[in-house]
Amino acid sequence: MGFTDQRYTVNLSILFTELRLLDRPAAAAAAGFTAIELWWPWADAPTPERPGPDALKRAIEDAGVRLTGLNFYAGRLPGPDRGALSLPGEESEKFRANVEVAAEFAESLGCRSLNALYGNRVVGVDPAEQDALALENLALAARAADRIGATLLVEALNKPESPLYPLVSAPAAVEVVDKVNQTTGLGNARFLMDLYHLSMNGEDLPQVIERYTDRTGHVQIADNPGRGAPGTGTLPLEDLLDRLRKAGYEGRVGLEYKPGERTSAETFDWLPVQARAAG
Repeated sequence: MGFTDQRYTVNLSILFTELRLLDRPAAAAAAGFTAIELWWPWADAPTPERPGPDALKRAIEDAGVRLTGLNFYAGRLPGPDRGALSLPGEESEKFRANVEVAAEFAESLGCRSLNALYGNRVVGVDPAEQDALALENLALAARAADRIGATLLVEALNKPESPLYPLVSAPAAVEVVDKVNQTTGLGNARFLMDLYHLSMNGEDLPQVIERYTDRTGHVQIADNPGRGAPGTGTLPLEDLLDRLRKAGYEGRVGLEYKPGERTSAETFDWLPVQARAAG
């Protein structure tokens, strides 16, 4: 087992960003990958004009890669925002307006995973009010995902880098997943297990894998410290991915790391070219 026995998908919102968005799918394909994922590509436009999504769809199709994961609108990402769905007022309204747009774009490319970032706490707003709004909007997103046969993902981030984000542990994110499933009765909400974020929180990663793999819909990796490629830090990522496989995880592994000073293509030297194509 090990790195060569996984199925990978490359996050084009953090890798290949030295290129224009429309050139990134082809660059991922040239590096040997057949699957990609994206944060919402239009940070300032939850409901973008048609030319933008149409052009990106063509670029993905022309490159011969598959879109396997997409974020709903999450505000400025990268940047100060960590989602919109729990923010009262304009931002949560933007999220709701985006739900069907994102689901339609995902469906057009056969994408079956949609990630909904929870959003930061707002000073002066009762956390219980934000949580109630979040559950309402997550249920809306889960129903839209269900209509296209997709999974809704809920992600835990890390407290050092996202101090206002309330879901900063695996148990906190899984608790929200369970509430969404109880509310909708659909059972299509799942945990997004990002090993970098969980390691930054100091969680026991083997224990997280043992407890929550059965409720995990997607896994993302980066090394720690630094959020770089595997091998640039001290996380035993190969062992952790082996543990996930043994625990029953059969999904893809998202490469969501920073390339650092190298070009993105140069950072894949840890993974043989023949192991990059996802089935």
